[in-house]
Amino acid sequence: MRNRGLLLGASLLWVATFSSAQMGEIARQLGLGTPLSDTKISSGLKQALQIGAEQSVKLTGRPNGYFGNPDIKILMPNNLRTLEKGLRMVGYGPKVDDFVLSMNRAAESAAPAARKIFIDAITAMTIDDARGILSGGDTAATNYFKQKTTPQLTAAFGPVVERSMAKNGVVRQYTALTAQYKSMPFAKNQDLDISHYVVSKALEGLFYELGQEERKIRKDPAAQTTKLLREVFGRH
Repeated sequence: MRNRGLLLGASLLWVATFSSAQMGEIARQLGLGTPLSDTKISSGLKQALQIGAEQSVKLTGRPNGYFGNPDIKILMPNNLRTLEKGLRMVGYGPKVDDFVLSMNRAAESAAPAARKIFIDAITAMTIDDARGILSGGDTAATNYFKQKTTPQLTAAFGPVVERSMAKNGVVRQYTALTAQYKSMPFAKNQDLDISHYVVSKALEGLFYELGQEERKIRKDPAAQTTKLLREVFGRH
């Protein structure tokens, strides 16, 4: 028993001779790792969110950001697909195409308005938010943004979309197209708040791209472009 106590004491004395940095390195070599501090987790998450937000806004807020991306391209609303089919059958296909293009151009004009709103949400993120996002699913940060920013984004996108649609004649085109359709025999009455539709689809596309960027940062080492990102996400 006495020998066992001496051995334990000697072991503790040997361990005590190492600095915290040396102990951290030993733990790393043994595959044990060291726990991340709350500050590092928060900083890493905020950096990842900022990179993802900037990239998603950049991708959507440029010419063909929506129109040229089949994953987020804004199409005719589902309840107007019959209208679209009928108009194309009677030679109005080019006008339908112009209308679809104009909706996408309006969304592309609105996307840059998301940048400041995203940054404000990042700044307001708490330690609990950060830990929840880190341990969440592949799009936990995107879901955080949806929860925190959707009302502000809707309010910010609305005026930009309406101005762009007025400039590009979207509402005028929509009115003309629906008037043409309603003049056809047996046509059903189809009404839609086209501005609200474009705003909702613009946000849907923006969050889709944000989710794609988040997945890259979480899973792809090539997307973990800073030491901090590698420390926070390289363990998962």
